[in-house]
This record gives sequence, structure tokens and C-alpha cells, in this order.
Amino acid sequence: MRKINHLIIHCSATREDRPYTVADLQNDHLSRGFHGIGYHYYIRRDGTVTNTRPIELVGAHVKGYNKHSIGICYEGGLDASGNPKDTRTPEQRSALRLLVAQLLRRFKDEVRVCGHRDLSPDLNGDGTVEPREWVKQCPCFEVGRKL
Repeated sequence: MRKINHLIIHCSATREDRPYTVADLQNDHLSRGFHGIGYHYYIRRDGTVTNTRPIELVGAHVKGYNKHSIGICYEGGLDASGNPKDTRTPEQRSALRLLVAQLLRRFKDEVRVCGHRDLSPDLNGDGTVEPREWVKQCPCFEVGRKL
């Protein structure tokens, strides 16, 4: 089994008023040259959690962090106009909390739970990745405070 030191939360960056199925996600990732879905888990709006890549396999979700991480993506992340927004439903919030708790129990070592945007480079070198330094806004909420 791989050593896991990050659980990284993502959004699909899709509009809250449009469904984005597992098949849609797979087609998008295949069209980008991935060998299947890059995330290990996908959480639909109804709270359904799908294992989309075996956790034994390295993911394709954050450049430089894939080797020792598990990628978790939730459907949504954009409002109906296409702007970043925490669109998680109560079912998604509950499913995400439960999944993260299960993974933390399984991987007892030092595991950091964070959002994709939290792994952006610290451009000014002050030790904090600030909003103006984010490469992207994904997952559109502050993981450490609102998981």
C-alpha cells in the first residue's frame, strides 16, 4: 500500500444547476489524456460516494502531490452563472465528513486534510498560501474550517 500523507478535497468545477455524472467526469478526464478518473472518490449531490480509482493507485489530481495522496472530488463548485461557490448539499457535506473520517482511521500516520487550492505555491514566502496566491479556487470552501 502507498504511504498516504494528504487527503485532498476538490470540486468538479461544474454548475450547481447542471448534473455532472461519473461518466461525464470520466469522459472529461480521458479527453485530458488521463488513464481514467484522476480522483479516488467522487461525491454526487445526493451524497452518493463512488470509488473512481483504487486507492492503491497513484491519482492524477494535484501535480506534485499525487504519489502520497488520495483525491476526493464533489460534484459542483460553481453557481448557476459559473462563479466559484460552495455548492455542497447537506448530503454531500455528510458524505464527505464520513469518508474523510473513515480514511483518517485507516491511515493513522500524519495525514493532512486540505483543499486543492491550499497546495498552491506560497508566492511571497510568508508561510501562508493566501487567496491571491491560489492557482484555482477549488474546492470553493475552506476545508480546515468547514469540512
